[in-house]
Amino acid sequence: MIRKTMIAIALGTMTLSAAACNTVQGAGEDISSVGRAGEEAID
Repeated sequence: MIRKTMIAIALGTMTLSAAACNTVQGAGEDISSVGRAGEEAID
């Protein structure tokens, strides 16, 4: 019983970590996009 619980917790943690990683990557891309648009507007 404890082993199944630990496996479920580990799988849940890995799933949430993967989702968080994608969110951070997307935010980084958004910030880069804003920076590029700002540079184009200044030029």
